[in-house]
Amino acid sequence: QVRLVESGGGVVQAGGSLRLSCAASGRSFSGYALGWFRRSPAKDPELVAAVNRSPGSAYVRDSVKGRFTISRDNAKNMVYLQMNALKPEDTALYYCAAQKGGMSPSLPNEYEGKGTQVTVFS
Repeated sequence: QVRLVESGGGVVQAGGSLRLSCAASGRSFSGYALGWFRRSPAKDPELVAAVNRSPGSAYVRDSVKGRFTISRDNAKNMVYLQMNALKPEDTALYYCAAQKGGMSPSLPNEYEGKGTQVTVFS
């Protein structure tokens, strides 16, 4: 059974940091892009960051550039999202996703986790 399980969410004051982790299991994810989406009641789901198998191939959306960093450990089938300088507008349910090849926000995710809640208060 393929599973993506997120952890690391929480409640943090603006300016604080959190590190999200996603453990992928049940199949090989070589050849898959792994990424983080977020959704909230006020916004449509949006792709926050994604990384292909190659460490240098990463995408980070403009609104979080310089604050969020995505990384991947292929040996452990893990993907991480380091979030610094958090803002109240970062509040959302963050979920891990996998797509074969590259990550595209306009295509359905082949696999998704259930998410971890991040709440940032001012």
